[in-house]
Order: sequence, then C-alpha cells, then structure tokens
Amino acid sequence: MSKRVVIVGGGVIGLLTAYNLAASVEQVVVCDQGEMGRESSWAGGGIVSPLYPWRYSAAVTALAHWSQDFYPQLAERLFASTGIDPQVHVTGLYWLDLDDQADALDWAKRQGRPLSEVDIRAAYQAVPALGPGYARAIHMGGVANVRNPRLVKSLKAALQALPNVSLREHCQISGFAESQGRVTGVLTDEGQLNADDVVLSAGAWSGELLRTLGLALPVVPVKGQMILFKCEPDFLPSMVLAKGRYAIARRDGHILVGSTLEHQGYDKTPTGAALESLRASAIELLPQLAQAPVVAHWAGLRPGSPEGVPYIGAVPGHAGLWLNCGHYRNGLVLAPASCQLLVDLLTGASPVIDPTPYAPEGRLG
Repeated sequence: MSKRVVIVGGGVIGLLTAYNLAASVEQVVVCDQGEMGRESSWAGGGIVSPLYPWRYSAAVTALAHWSQDFYPQLAERLFASTGIDPQVHVTGLYWLDLDDQADALDWAKRQGRPLSEVDIRAAYQAVPALGPGYARAIHMGGVANVRNPRLVKSLKAALQALPNVSLREHCQISGFAESQGRVTGVLTDEGQLNADDVVLSAGAWSGELLRTLGLALPVVPVKGQMILFKCEPDFLPSMVLAKGRYAIARRDGHILVGSTLEHQGYDKTPTGAALESLRASAIELLPQLAQAPVVAHWAGLRPGSPEGVPYIGAVPGHAGLWLNCGHYRNGLVLAPASCQLLVDLLTGASPVIDPTPYAPEGRLG
C-alpha cells in the first residue's frame, strides 16, 4: 500500500482523487501550478450530464451514470463537513430542434434514462422565457447542475481539514523523478518531492508533463468561453440547449451561457467576437436577456482527448505513475466515478466500474 501519494493538478479531478484517497494512505500532497481549481474546473458550466449523452461511447456513459447518481450524496457530505454548499441544483434539461432527436430517444430507451419527446407547447409552458420559433423538444428530468466554483471551495476546505493532506499552490512541476524504471516523485521549482506513487491529473497540461518521459498523451487544450447574466431567481426554471449553445440557471438567478470550442493553444484570453456570438445566442434562446447585463465573461481550457474518453490507470513502463486526465468537456460530469476508479486501482480495491476502456496501456504514443 502506498505511504505517500503526490497528485499533480488541483482541479476537481485532483482534489476529489485526494479526498477519496486520504483514508487509505499515510499522506497525500496535491500540487498545482496556480491556485487550486482555477482552471477548467472553475470555468465550466457544471451541467451534471454530457451535453449530448447519446453521442458518446459506452465508456463515457458508464462514468456519467455512476457520477450522476453519486453527486447528491457527495454534495451533502461536503456541505455537512465544510458548511460550503456545492449547490447541486436539479432543474432538468430541454434540448430544442435537434437534428439527431431520433438517436437521442433510441439511446434513452436502451439505457433506461428518463429522456422523452415533449410537445413544444409544453416546453414553452415550462420555460416561458424561451424564444420564439422552436418546433421540437425533448426533455430529461432529474438533470442537475453543480455550482463548480463552490464545489472546488468545498473540496479544498474538506482537504484542509484532513491532517494527512497537504495542498501546495503555485508549485511548478517540471517533470518526474525516476529510479530503476519507477517514478519516485516529481521535480518542482522548489526541489524534488518524493512519493511512492504519483497521480497526474493536470488537465490540459497533462500531455506537456508526460512528454518529459518521452510519452505522447493526446490531450490538448481546447478553449471555451462563457458569459454570465444576472436575472431574477425564478427567471429560468430549467436548463435549455439549442444550436450547440446552452443556458444554465443557478439558484440565485445567475444565468450561464456557453460555450465556444476553440483550438488556440494555451491562450485563455476572452475575445470580443466570442462575447458577441455568445450574447447573440443567449438572446435568441432567451430574448429577455437582451435587457440583462453581462456581469462576467471568461475563458478556460478543456483537456481535449480522442472521443472524450479519459485516461485512468497505471502508465505502462513507469511503475508508480498513474493518470486521471483527458476528460475533455465532461470533467465535472465524470469526476466522482473517475476519481473513485483511480483510487480503487491504486489501492488494489475492486473497481467500481470496468477499468478497461480507460487504461493508458495501448493508448499512449
């Protein structure tokens, strides 16, 4: 059993991995190049479902279903121990005028998910703020969103209360220490940090770090921009999605609208063009937003990976090194299952789901 584990990356994946692992090992150290949870974990919308779940492989679906069922109890546990409520807010989700609506309904029937076609008049009754002109709708009740900045704060507070967990922010990692084919720690700007096991969960930066070992991990940064409006708390009773853009309601009336998909390297600069595009989409979807001010506009970097299937498990040829990264657009959605699976594998416990589709072996260059 590991005595000391170093986790590289302090987003939701890294923090929740540490949270799940702390009871099984002597010491956990989480390192982040900046402030914990301030990259894609903070920047995302927090819908606890893939945007189009029927378009993903069975591997993503398995993680998503396990996580969706687990999120409410995770939020309750964190709220009880820290006093910070991650606000898992169940609103349901309407998809409007989908080109592949038949595929969505077939998927729901196969998976036993509560997604169904609804009369468009019923959608307008349920969401009176919806813009005109939509002809078809499908709906899935029970879909929640989590207020991801609060989830990060809650996880961070829970970890700070554990005596065997250390959080090291603004800790730059340049590579890995190795001895006789085994990874024995990480190289930081403050010197070597030794470990029995190292977990790489550095999001969009994971590929850069793994390259220092001569390994090619196909995880690349994919920029996403979002905007935030402030409305009355009852303005948007359900999440809605049309033409690739979505609106998410928080409990206090904040409305998030996103998002762009841009391959711009590590550039996180918000742009005027994206602001105008997102605002136009927001007003088309919910016309009353034309009178609502944009209170925030930001960009983040998703860890893009082939087909959105994350890498979870041991790195072949480098004993002691583990991956939990490459979740692309679904890091928040898949986090509970991904982190439990990684901890099961690292500690030798029976895995909560079949780990085969996520294994790094055979998927690295």
